[in-house]
Amino acid sequence: MENVSQGMGWLQANAMNIVYVVIIIIAALWVANLVKRVIIRLGKSHEALDETLFHFLGSIARYAVLVFAGLIVLDRFGIETTSLIAILGAAGLAVGLALQGTLSSLAAGIMLILFRPYKVGDFVEAAGTFGKVDTITLFTTDMITFDNQHIIIPNSEIWGAKITNHSHHPVRGVDMIASVAYGTDIGKAKASIAKVLKTHDHVLADPAPFVEVETLNSSSVDILVRPFTDGAHYFDVKYSLPQAIYEQFRKDKIEIPFQQIVVHNAG
Repeated sequence: MENVSQGMGWLQANAMNIVYVVIIIIAALWVANLVKRVIIRLGKSHEALDETLFHFLGSIARYAVLVFAGLIVLDRFGIETTSLIAILGAAGLAVGLALQGTLSSLAAGIMLILFRPYKVGDFVEAAGTFGKVDTITLFTTDMITFDNQHIIIPNSEIWGAKITNHSHHPVRGVDMIASVAYGTDIGKAKASIAKVLKTHDHVLADPAPFVEVETLNSSSVDILVRPFTDGAHYFDVKYSLPQAIYEQFRKDKIEIPFQQIVVHNAG
């Protein structure tokens, strides 16, 4: 009976505190959910913003509101929160140190999503990997390589290094070298290359292809050939033109050089 009477006494003494706590909890839940919805709605309102990031930020904001409300509740019952905050801070620091690599990838993921150096579907060269971006998360970027490998790269390795986005511009220049032997009529060689470029389905007339002598090598004259094409056809042009130029050189009887070794007899 003594315990029951003590319990009733505590309830009577803290009745207002209990009502106050219930109000705080209800209000905190409502505000926390409202804040999360507002942040997510902000991410959906602009196509340039990534929804994944705003779902994450919304969740963080929601838990922050609930933690703040919890501290108010504890303080209402006279529980010292200063030491609790210090303990939580120390625990957070320990977890942060233990998850340093993961948090680094998280920070890099947020930067990648905010600044968007690439998007899903782009052909990208990053962290020593070249492939098509399949998925971007807060921690990793998934790529599909041309030999159909699925590569998962931590975002921290990408953000801190050079990123080459081959899909950024809709029109791409495709550089290649066509070598001819010394003594070849360069005008004839250029005309031969022009025939190939003009008949190729994916080479654009505007911008006009660039065809000029680039280097005088030890056994060849190297001609830089730079046609322009839509980004979607970049690799088709890159890997089909060299053979087409070679075959056209043979038809036009343009000599293709090969490595030669000249031996001089002594005496």
